Amino acid sequence: MPTVQSWEVSDALWSRVEPLLPQRDPRAQRRRKFRRRPGGGRKPIAPRDIFAAIVYVLRTGCQWKALPKSFGSASAVHHYFQQWRQEGFFVRLWRAGLAEYDEMEGIAWEWQSLDGTQGKAPLAQEAVGNNPTDRGKKRDEAQSVGGRPWRPAVAYRRRGEPARRETAGPDAGRDCGATA
Repeated sequence: MPTVQSWEVSDALWSRVEPLLPQRDPRAQRRRKFRRRPGGGRKPIAPRDIFAAIVYVLRTGCQWKALPKSFGSASAVHHYFQQWRQEGFFVRLWRAGLAEYDEMEGIAWEWQSLDGTQGKAPLAQEAVGNNPTDRGKKRDEAQSVGGRPWRPAVAYRRRGEPARRETAGPDAGRDCGATA
């Protein structure tokens, strides 16, 4: 028995999926503004190939445009995905799978629970630093060990005066009234 990859559609799966597919409307061709010439344009993709392409995208997580060419046009497959979603195909597929699982294993419908949690990642603060929206709070924070003080090393000066450097101390960055 050949091995089937998780994104491949087996014959057994297709036999259960095919009856749930929306039927193509033959009148849709008549409603179009422009008609194709006989034999013109791309041939329609078979529904099984469309379903296999959708399963491939959902199982591998690739982008629609990264779909291998062997499945056909990525935009056409995405168009069918949108159309089938609107027509409720995936809801019907989910319900049929749920009913089949209920028959096989049994689902305790009278008792369900949901659990979840949310919190900060413990190492995120060290990795990315403070939130950039916390502006103006640096002055209140403690000095980092071995880091330079937050105040600028160049003292305030009036226009036209040469810049003078002061040692970093309690008066660094303040005008003490002294001139150079």
